[in-house]
Amino acid sequence: MRQPAISPASTHLPRLYLPEEVAEALGCSAWWVKDRARRRLIPYTRVGRAYRFTGEHLAEIIRMHEAHPAAPQQQVAAARAPKAPTSLPSASPAASAPTARLRARPPRRVRQGQFGTAA
Repeated sequence: MRQPAISPASTHLPRLYLPEEVAEALGCSAWWVKDRARRRLIPYTRVGRAYRFTGEHLAEIIRMHEAHPAAPQQQVAAARAPKAPTSLPSASPAASAPTARLRARPPRRVRQGQFGTAA
């Protein structure tokens, strides 16, 4: 008698979540989850042609998209730093050259109407 290749009692298999379940947990769309997996921006497992996610994958996705507040020391240091004096614009040749005033071209319908042709 043959033994099954994987016996449920000997090996604990991780639960695989569908993209829809991951999207519901993250509060986003299933399209976003599939798109990020397709572009290899988030971890996933591929079973056949389907994307599946483990609990570890979900935790890693959450860690990847975490935002941390700026450290208070950096904010205080930035507020206390003296500002550089603003200098007058230098008289460079590009800045002193006269500039041409740009004009918007007329809409296409108006131009075609001038010649009496139909589009």
